[in-house]
Amino acid sequence: MADQLIRATAAESGIRAVGVITTRLTQEARQRHNLSYVATAALGRTLSSGLLLASSMKREGSRVNIRIKGNGPLGGLLVDAGLDGTARGYVDNPSVELSPNAKGKLDVGGAIGREGYLYVVRDVGYGYPYSSTVELVSGEIGDDVAHYLVTSEQTPSALAVGVFIEAGTVRASGGLLVQVLPKAASDESLVQLLESRMEALAGFTPLLQAGKTLPEILEQLLGDLGLVILPEVQMLQFHCGCSMSRVLGALKMLGEAELQDMIEKDDGAEATCHFCGEVYNASSDELAALIEDLRAESV
Repeated sequence: MADQLIRATAAESGIRAVGVITTRLTQEARQRHNLSYVATAALGRTLSSGLLLASSMKREGSRVNIRIKGNGPLGGLLVDAGLDGTARGYVDNPSVELSPNAKGKLDVGGAIGREGYLYVVRDVGYGYPYSSTVELVSGEIGDDVAHYLVTSEQTPSALAVGVFIEAGTVRASGGLLVQVLPKAASDESLVQLLESRMEALAGFTPLLQAGKTLPEILEQLLGDLGLVILPEVQMLQFHCGCSMSRVLGALKMLGEAELQDMIEKDDGAEATCHFCGEVYNASSDELAALIEDLRAESV
């Protein structure tokens, strides 16, 4: 099934629901960064979370950054996701691997750590980006992002994200976000009903593995609450905006002395994009051209 995002409402628009499938983009991230199983699960869950958060933004070009920094061996991770359905990200220590947890699942909480912080930056394309920081509650990603939504955005929210890996390949990845909007937030029985249903949900990736589509999962969860699935299906993809021109622009900022040193010692320069792992090589001639540009600008 193609990576996709769908939106829905229920309870006379008092409930907002968004579902994503991110299997292919999580597999691409795994391959690009040579991720371990637990690192794949951590990054995949956060990629899904970023896309779910970005889906509520209105202005074209809006993006969400999620940075998680814990006291576990993974170190931390960073995801950048956009309203346009693109996402990218990386982990600090991609080769870390841990034994399964007590439930027999990949120990994402142990890899991230139970102590640390989650940072969210919302950039709407103008003015100063909105940023917020909350303490980690479990390191399992879903719990932490839901905690952010409740404490920083005062929106009762339930989030389920998961990644299933088998034989080195991501077989299923995605997530579901359900929020009770202000017009219905005072209905405590509705909030409790959604909490109990999300807790009873047999995991998100098992449903995907069983062949359930996003509409079928939403129907199972909200079908008796006046579910309305919006017609637009948005395609998702792993995408990074890095380029050789951007690399040269960054190298230029190092200054003439540093560029000359690279020419003399290394006969060029190599740069790797943290987000996608793409490697760029700048020749000595290209570095020399940057030096000429700097000299011309200083005249």
